[in-house]
Amino acid sequence: MISILMPVKNSGRFLEKTLNSILDQTFTDWELCAIDDGSTDNSRIILEDYASADERIKVFDNGFGKGIIPALRTAFSKSRGSVITRMDSDDLMEKNKLFSLQKILTDAGKNHVACGLVSCFSDLGVKDGYRKYESWLNGVLSSSDPFGEIYRECVIQSSCWMIFREDLIRSEAFLPSVYPEDYDLCFRFYKYGIKPVVCKEVLHYWRDHPDRVSRNDPAYSDQQFFDLKLKYFFEIERDRTKKLAVWGTGKKGKKLVRKIFSGYEDDVLWITGNTKKAGGMIYGIKIKYISVINDYESYQTIVAVSSPEDLNDIEIFMASSGSVKNRDHFFFC
Repeated sequence: MISILMPVKNSGRFLEKTLNSILDQTFTDWELCAIDDGSTDNSRIILEDYASADERIKVFDNGFGKGIIPALRTAFSKSRGSVITRMDSDDLMEKNKLFSLQKILTDAGKNHVACGLVSCFSDLGVKDGYRKYESWLNGVLSSSDPFGEIYRECVIQSSCWMIFREDLIRSEAFLPSVYPEDYDLCFRFYKYGIKPVVCKEVLHYWRDHPDRVSRNDPAYSDQQFFDLKLKYFFEIERDRTKKLAVWGTGKKGKKLVRKIFSGYEDDVLWITGNTKKAGGMIYGIKIKYISVINDYESYQTIVAVSSPEDLNDIEIFMASSGSVKNRDHFFFC
């Protein structure tokens, strides 16, 4: 059986369509553990109406506004399925979503997480940022190594994964109160060696709207994403036998260096591909041109630039230095 974990808070205007998309699944051996997290609209009434009509839908109360992570913990504690997935209460499932994810997960076996492609939609029209993320995410998931891009952005959409219960427990899912919780969970899969297997079809429809939590809650700010990347880089990737370089002197690069010095390391090589900036000083550190990196026998570089032109130059440099296959460079943007 598949257990679907679904936190709900004030989703009344979308909830019936979400529930109908679950009821319409071609795979029928599922249970929905819906957690009402202090809704003040008609969400609870809708949930109870659907639960009374279908015993697979179970509704639980999580108190008044405890948040998504506590709601997920409660949902998981109430679940009974051998495999687990998550659903957002304003999104939609493609009718074969559960069947497709369950099949590729079962075929792959333990130590895997099944994923699918996503499509963004909105009653108001999808913003460029979400459309770009959709395109990037689906491209990454269609590649041979989805986790190869994990430091850029979350490579598994929050509600388009499925995993065996024991693997979810092993990854310590939902135990820390760390937001953004979907990105943290993605890093945990990566850390514990749980490999993605991907159905290269759209299985999930991701609704964008002005009230979406990720748009309004400070827990989903750019700062939180940045902190999470840095935490897991030093926890998983950092090899202190190698020189650490930071590539980029813009806003992100400056923030990155400040955070490294404040809690991780007291010496970095700060580099740039801009000849006009090379030789300058920031925070008392001399900025050096990228060629200086060849003076070191081994190194790790965190790339913190965002313009397409700069990224193109970096990829050319990496290819020429042979560092791509060694994964010496970690893109943080």
